Amino acid sequence: MRLAAGVTTEYAAGLLGIDRTRLSNMESGIRPFSPERVRTLACNYACADERYVDALADMARGRERGWWERHRGALPSGLLDIAELEWHAVRIRTAQVMHAPGLLQTEAYARAVFTAVLPPLSRLEIELRVAHRMERQRVLERHEPLPYVAYIHEAALRMPYGGSDATREQLNHLASQSEQASVEIRVIPASEGDFPGAGHALLYADGPVPQLDTVQLDSAHGPEFSHAEAQLNKYRAHLDWMDAAAMSSKASRDVIRRIAREL
Repeated sequence: MRLAAGVTTEYAAGLLGIDRTRLSNMESGIRPFSPERVRTLACNYACADERYVDALADMARGRERGWWERHRGALPSGLLDIAELEWHAVRIRTAQVMHAPGLLQTEAYARAVFTAVLPPLSRLEIELRVAHRMERQRVLERHEPLPYVAYIHEAALRMPYGGSDATREQLNHLASQSEQASVEIRVIPASEGDFPGAGHALLYADGPVPQLDTVQLDSAHGPEFSHAEAQLNKYRAHLDWMDAAAMSSKASRDVIRRIAREL
């Protein structure tokens, strides 16, 4: 917002009566903002989008420590960031091409996924990750469940993580979860051929306003996050393509159950 208004850090820091280093730390998330300071800066940056300013001010209010903080020091911070992102999102859309979505995985299936990591994880590291993944699923079980849409390529349904029994259990779990009102599972059939973003597992978190959306991609060295407008537009287009190419929820559920029976 400051850059769009053409305002220097020195001028903005002067508005708040602080030095530029402290303002830079506030902008980068190292130091907290107060709602009042958010509104002071937004006013001086001539931001007329009241919903955007209100959403930023709400983020600046003190929040209770999330359940994921119990895992800090035991798990990579990127995994905790994913849990926090999911918890505060107003909607989640995900696209998976190699395995079932994390929020819909069974314990045995998740354990098999983490066992397949290189370099190999210790048994303790695997179990810590499995426990964290199971706890992440609370976001779908709370009083006001998170609206969740999962686009899953048919290839992911046929990957036998943990063997036939674990995969069958996972597929039956997907079919059962898809009957929840807040969960929509859509299968992209292999007959669609190539498609955009085929090499990425994608999580798109809708914020209270579009400017606060975040996309998260899986990579070999950990999760990557982006909120740049160009990146958001690109991945919105990917999800729009998948929405058009995927089967209906009912047809997807039928396919999942058929593949489970074939195992």
